[in-house]
Amino acid sequence: MDLATQLQTALRTQSIPVPSLTWLTTLATARTPPPPLASLIATARARLLASDLTSLGLLDEGYRASHSLPPITSATSIQTPKETRLPVDVVVQIVDLENITRSRWEQVEELEAIERGEQTRGREVIRLPLTLSDEEDGGGGCGGGCGGGLGDDAATQRLPGSTAAATATAAQPKNATHKLVLQDSRGQRVYALELKRVERIAVGKTNIGEKILLKSGTKVARGVVMLEPSQCVVLGGKVEAWHKAWVEGRLERLREAVGSEKRQ
Repeated sequence: MDLATQLQTALRTQSIPVPSLTWLTTLATARTPPPPLASLIATARARLLASDLTSLGLLDEGYRASHSLPPITSATSIQTPKETRLPVDVVVQIVDLENITRSRWEQVEELEAIERGEQTRGREVIRLPLTLSDEEDGGGGCGGGCGGGLGDDAATQRLPGSTAAATATAAQPKNATHKLVLQDSRGQRVYALELKRVERIAVGKTNIGEKILLKSGTKVARGVVMLEPSQCVVLGGKVEAWHKAWVEGRLERLREAVGSEKRQ
């Protein structure tokens, strides 16, 4: 059995999509001599989770055909049943995420405050420099003691631009509910909703392009996947270009959504 086939056989036992032999051959022959099998398995897993599942030649076509979302998850179909269950395990990637327990206007205000270098703590408004260099230069006459007593909150608020916007919303209430847009390896998209809280899903914590395993038996109601901890596993990963574009465009998307709501 050649090395690529050994890799594919080993990866079939893990809860990740099965890559094609062509893709694995390229990976296995990239170095001479090749690394140990365990190292190649870890590398293959990491690269898969960081890739777009719809990429041509990435996945084994047999796996793609048998482990994709069925047509019953199409919310636009007139034949969509009230409730059904996924017949097989399906690995999907996150292409959008929203905390629907907070109003969009509230989210806009928070992100705009971060852009101005302001953040609230209780009833107190804290004004902080947008970059660490301001504090290092002694801006405002308070020297290195500016951040005293503020801890991790202050460090978050000093992060520049979109990084701060993503990080500041990571700490969310335990009763938050998230709506996601998920995509399978064939490019089919479906809405998903937290039926019960999934701890690893949160704005500022979850990456765009991150992979989720939807287990066989996952409930689908009116074309919407119902997420609950017992039926899904967050595998990790991130598609860097998607995540960067999502974070940078989040404030503008929220502003547009608020404007549309006002016009209705």
